[in-house]
Amino acid sequence: MNRESIPPWLLRLIRHQLVYLLTASGVVAVFWAITGRGPSLAATLIYSFVLGNLTAFTLENVRIPCSWWAAPWSIFVYLGVLLLVIPVAVTVATAIVFVAVPPVSLPPAPRTSFWAFLVTAWKFPFVASAIFGGGLLAYIVMRNRLQDRNQQLQQAIASEIVDKESHAAELRRAREIQQGLLPKQVPQVDGFHISGAWEPATMIGGDYYDIIRLSKDKLGICIADVAGKGISAALLMANVQAAVRAFASASVPPSDVCSQVNSVLCTNIVPGQFVTLFYGVLDAKDRTLRYTSAGHPQPVLIRRNGTSFRLKNDGALLGVFPDWKYEVSSAELNPGDILLLFTDGITEATGAAGEEFGEERLISAVSRSFRKRNPEELPMELLGQVRDFCGSRMSDDATLIVVAASEETNRVRTDRPFQQYVGVQP
Repeated sequence: MNRESIPPWLLRLIRHQLVYLLTASGVVAVFWAITGRGPSLAATLIYSFVLGNLTAFTLENVRIPCSWWAAPWSIFVYLGVLLLVIPVAVTVATAIVFVAVPPVSLPPAPRTSFWAFLVTAWKFPFVASAIFGGGLLAYIVMRNRLQDRNQQLQQAIASEIVDKESHAAELRRAREIQQGLLPKQVPQVDGFHISGAWEPATMIGGDYYDIIRLSKDKLGICIADVAGKGISAALLMANVQAAVRAFASASVPPSDVCSQVNSVLCTNIVPGQFVTLFYGVLDAKDRTLRYTSAGHPQPVLIRRNGTSFRLKNDGALLGVFPDWKYEVSSAELNPGDILLLFTDGITEATGAAGEEFGEERLISAVSRSFRKRNPEELPMELLGQVRDFCGSRMSDDATLIVVAASEETNRVRTDRPFQQYVGVQP
């Protein structure tokens, strides 16, 4: 018979009897040390087992509402029960001793009647029972309060789990909505390959990109970065997207689009938030890009011969200066050139040694990879290199758009899907 086969209540009962036996042994030892002779072993065992079992059974089976456990006055409920049970336990134990133990071994002797014996013999068992009951009472009250605290913690944990699950569901829904706002197909124009990749640092991000067909030969190219992360950044990103699409057209210069978006944001943006944005109009006929930058990282134009330069345009952040006057710059895209637009989550990705990926490393990666891969694969290849550099620990949203000027000017390009990593965890 192993321990696992013994019922829990029987194990608890056995442990209690061992405690009572040890208590009886202690009483005998104390009497022997003080008087030089021990009390009756039979009487000591009877008192210990009867008093212990009656007191423990009564106190253990008193049921008070759980809401009382943590109250300071709950101990007085048990104390009242203890004061009621001790006289009963002493009387029962004394009656058993009176009947079962020979008179010669019982002080005082000779024994006359039970009540006379009770009057002379009650003091020690009463005090012993009070001491034992007080210790048990302290244990029960402490246990109840710990159980009450544990129940509160379990309820708090359960509530927190529900809140987290609800929050995670909201984030998943917000991510679905955000992905629905981003372009599913990248419009194409003759003579250019346009592709991109996007990966948020968290479940939802603040990066924004868009390729807008303005006419048969013109595309609006927009990339933006909303300060911050999470739902607030995603909401602001949705506002920026709606504003850009509302103001962008083939006849409106990029500077006017930025000015109008800036005016909207300055009116509605929360203090401390801002947006960086690059917006350009690609004209396939004359192979030019007319653009305006609102504090966004400068795109890089890599010529066919390997030289590169940044598209400078020093406009202010959106949502900060309501009266800022934006200007238009232009760049020519020759056959074989590559235009790279990105957010700072790419260049500021940090490796294990604390070094940033940086623009120079990005330009070098483009130069190495472009001749080996199709233009459609280049953004994903570059984003993969950034992920490898930082050990897949992206601290900020990362977005890339690649505009490759091809030499094939007479073939109509079909729209193609915008690439994105989808394995980001909440």
